Amino acid sequence: GITLGLPKSRQHERQNFTTSNFIAMDPPKHDVQRATVAPVVAPSNLATLENTIRERAGNILDSLPVGEEFDWVDAVSIELTTQMLATLFDFPFEDRRKLTRWSDVATAGPESGIDYKQRQAELLECLEYFTRLWNERVNAEPKSDLISMLAHGENTRNMQPMEFLGNLILLIVGGNDTTRNSISGGVLALNQNPDQYQKLRDNPGLIPKLVPEIIRWQTPLAYMRRTAAVDTELGGKKILQGDKLLMWYVSGNRDDEVIDKPNDFIIDRANPRHHLSFGFGIHRCMGNRLAEMQLRIVWEEILKRFRMVEVTGEPERTLSAFVKGYTYLPVVLHPH
Repeated sequence: GITLGLPKSRQHERQNFTTSNFIAMDPPKHDVQRATVAPVVAPSNLATLENTIRERAGNILDSLPVGEEFDWVDAVSIELTTQMLATLFDFPFEDRRKLTRWSDVATAGPESGIDYKQRQAELLECLEYFTRLWNERVNAEPKSDLISMLAHGENTRNMQPMEFLGNLILLIVGGNDTTRNSISGGVLALNQNPDQYQKLRDNPGLIPKLVPEIIRWQTPLAYMRRTAAVDTELGGKKILQGDKLLMWYVSGNRDDEVIDKPNDFIIDRANPRHHLSFGFGIHRCMGNRLAEMQLRIVWEEILKRFRMVEVTGEPERTLSAFVKGYTYLPVVLHPH
């Protein structure tokens, strides 16, 4: 089954290890903290990043073996997103895979084999590493990376360590899971729907519509949880102050009252961005345009080089009710 939190027998695990971040805050604190880091995904910065993303995507794709089976998740999905995360944080490039590991640990459920002691130890390692970067940058001239923004921001420079860690986890997971799992999920979806893959090959101009359809279809984060601030009623159900509620994005993205043929993967929908994978309202994913841009560029570069990315075996999926993703996807590349 699925629970909304730790069972009573395990509540002690969080007593001394509680983080906070702006996605779990209400205005005005939410607004000012989000605004501190929002410039990293402003349109002007995205335009600057586009050439970097394209160059890196091209280099990664050009390094892949053609005609031989390999793991797409590790070689492409993880590598590209981790390189991008390292750029956004101005994180030491040689240590970039630490970001992937910390994201996986932060979202790991009990079934992953990572117990709370290991999770706490590894996330404290994350905090220690980023604290060193913070200390270096707080005394330097402000730059455009996320750590500098947090260290110099009026509303974030006095954060306590666990709030800093909470926001780090939010930014790492947000920058990792959506793009990484959508890159893999898109390859799988097109293989499962060969008519759509052929449609894409015939008309690469459909990529801007393909991208949001992949994100809807995959729904990389299945849900988000909220806590009722007051007693209320929703859909005829009474909700008491303090009740925990899940917003099932993955269910909303299959709502046939809103989306035509929601269980079909269709790459030329009339309104493909009408989905819930990025959330809704003030907590809508801050980096949604960056994620879409990365996916667009990846598919533009794939189609230039390969007739098909063929899935050759069953994928291995992430053991999580929260993250809908893949740990392994065997593929073979077929050139034009």
